[in-house]
Amino acid sequence: MTKAEQVRLVGWRLKVLQQAADGPRAVAKTCRHFGISRKTFYKWKQRYAEHGAAGVGDRSRRPLVSPRATSAEVVRKILYLRQTYHFGPARIAAYLERFHRQAIAPSSVHRILGRHGLNRLPANQKHRPHGKRWQRYEKPQPGHRLQVDVKFLERIPGTRTRFYSSRQSMTARASAC
Repeated sequence: MTKAEQVRLVGWRLKVLQQAADGPRAVAKTCRHFGISRKTFYKWKQRYAEHGAAGVGDRSRRPLVSPRATSAEVVRKILYLRQTYHFGPARIAAYLERFHRQAIAPSSVHRILGRHGLNRLPANQKHRPHGKRWQRYEKPQPGHRLQVDVKFLERIPGTRTRFYSSRQSMTARASAC
């Protein structure tokens, strides 16, 4: 809910409270008119008496205590493994189970990583299998491995000679330098 919507809602609730305070037996009539229950009306009235206009606004429904939440120590271990070793959620869960005797699901690890902004690694930190890693191309002497690409061109009418253009590949140029 945006701030403007929250302000409008508080104003409407204050209007309901004010209209009910105008006359005798006005609470039931006001509640019927605005389509709210008397229980809700009295809840708003009590909040207004305790906190003023700020108490009439919506409150968070988030629980105050989460007894089954992952402990801060386990969250620190998860973040450390991700930042240091770039482990994925399944590998982190297996590592914690094996070495720390902490049973946690890979989906929970992923949710924790997402909450801290570490759910996706940068492209330069992603794991690459050993067979596909970049390998420097070096040969013992220049021109050791030379490749020439040849393209034959159409004959010029009236001549018997064929023309072609050649192009050295990048590896040949690099080794020739």
